[in-house]
Amino acid sequence: MSVLKTHSVWDAGTRWFHWINVLCFSALAIIGLIILNADALELPTAGKLTLKTIHVLAGYLFALNLLWRIIWAFFGNRHARWRAILPGGKGYLLAVRSYIAAFLAGHPEHYLGHNPLGRLGVSLLFLLMAIQAVTGLLLAGTDLFYPPLGHWIAEWVAAPGIAPDSLKPYSPEMYDSAAYESMRALRKPFVTIHQYNFYALISVVALHIASVIITELKEGGNIISAMFTGQKIIHGRAVDEERDIHQ
Repeated sequence: MSVLKTHSVWDAGTRWFHWINVLCFSALAIIGLIILNADALELPTAGKLTLKTIHVLAGYLFALNLLWRIIWAFFGNRHARWRAILPGGKGYLLAVRSYIAAFLAGHPEHYLGHNPLGRLGVSLLFLLMAIQAVTGLLLAGTDLFYPPLGHWIAEWVAAPGIAPDSLKPYSPEMYDSAAYESMRALRKPFVTIHQYNFYALISVVALHIASVIITELKEGGNIISAMFTGQKIIHGRAVDEERDIHQ
C-alpha cells in the first residue's frame, strides 16, 4: 500500500504571483470585454474613459506581477525555476509519452511540480501573458498617454502650441490631425494583436483550469489547495522526486 506523503512544493513567491495574477486577469478580462462592446452598450465617452483608466491600472499590476514571476524563476525554489517550467531538456519527450500513457491507462504518474504536459501549458501561458502585457503597455500610451510610452506619443501628436503633458484623451482639438492619424495607423496592428491574443489567452486559461480539475479528479491529491498552502499530498514517490534522488 502506498503511503501518503506531504511535500513542500510551491513557495510563497509563486503562490502570491498565481493569485494576484488570477485577480488581475479576471478584472482585465471583464473590463476589456465591456470596453470592446462599449458602442453596443452605448457607454458615454466619460464612462469609457473611466473603464480604460481602471483597465490600464490593473494592467500595470498584471505586468509588474508577471515581471516579478520572471525574475523569481531565477531565485525561487526548484519547482519555481525555469528548469521546472520550460519544456525540453534531456528525456523530456520520453517523459511526455510516459505521462500520457500512464494517464490513459488509469494509473497516472505523480509529479511534485508541473507534469510534462503542464510545463507546456504554463510556458504557453507565460508567453501569451507577456504579449498581452507588452501590447497593453503600448496601447496605454497611444490611447491615454500613460507611461512608459505616453510622453513620447504626446510629443508626437500634440498640436502646435499645445504642451504635450497637457494632452487629454478624446480631445481632438489638442492634436495635430496628421500626426494623430499616423499614430493611430501605427497603433492599429497592436490593437489587433492585443485583442486576438486575449482570445487565445482566455482559451488557454480555460484549458488550464479544466486540466487542473481533470488531473486532480483522475490522480487524486490536492493540486488546487496546494496553490494556497504550498503543500502537496501524494501517494508514494513522485516521478520528479525520484529524479532528484538519482541526480
